[in-house]
Amino acid sequence: MKILSWNVNGIRAIVKKGFTDFLENQKPDILCLQEIKIAEKDIEGANLVFPGYKTYWNSAKRPGYSGTAFLIKEYLLKNELIKIENGLSLKGSEKFDTEGRVQIIEFKNFYLLNAYFPNSQADLARLDFKTEFNNLILKKAKLLEKKKVVIITGDYNVAHREIDLARPKANMGAAGFTIEERDSFTKFINSGFIDTFRELNGEKVQYSWWSFRAAARLRNVGWRIDYFCVSVKLKKSLKKAYILDEVMGSDHAPVGLEI
Repeated sequence: MKILSWNVNGIRAIVKKGFTDFLENQKPDILCLQEIKIAEKDIEGANLVFPGYKTYWNSAKRPGYSGTAFLIKEYLLKNELIKIENGLSLKGSEKFDTEGRVQIIEFKNFYLLNAYFPNSQADLARLDFKTEFNNLILKKAKLLEKKKVVIITGDYNVAHREIDLARPKANMGAAGFTIEERDSFTKFINSGFIDTFRELNGEKVQYSWWSFRAAARLRNVGWRIDYFCVSVKLKKSLKKAYILDEVMGSDHAPVGLEI
């Protein structure tokens, strides 16, 4: 099974930048999208139909903001899929659920969480908000893990280690590289989840996000902030974990997992 994840920075924008070609070339079984930036009322009129895939949307209440979506190959709908849920549906998660930040698929053999983790903001105004989200999504994942193995993918909005960004010293304490955010990611690892890219690629340096400023992508001054983390029980099932950094159209590159 091939699963891809991509922060598209606006679904309507990415469709105009070769998104259909990307689907045809990559042929993922499941594509998880973040930051779709489309209101529920606008989806039908946007003609967002992709041959061979069924799309499930989770829009934020605020128009043009956040949101997630699943594109799922039709064969999986018949044979594997059990249920799709929008939101964490936990006590205290309402403020995150209204921003369309999480979708959960239950398949026969595993759960898949598609998540757009909050950005802590340049002035760190949302750092506590993000830390609370991190704690809740980990809580949800561990509850689900009591039944089946779990995959959590998406834009985590954090570079975990110094190797995960081009300029760690200059960004110490900055949004996406604070001690609190990095510790939250470590908590995932210590709770029994594997960073699949690091597991399968060792100390390879590769990034999944670049600022639009100062030709950062051209100079490869980037960050690795998009991940697939999986239950440790899935370790033997991992085949490939990678970043498709040649794919353009967003400030993020798609990331992939094959199991």
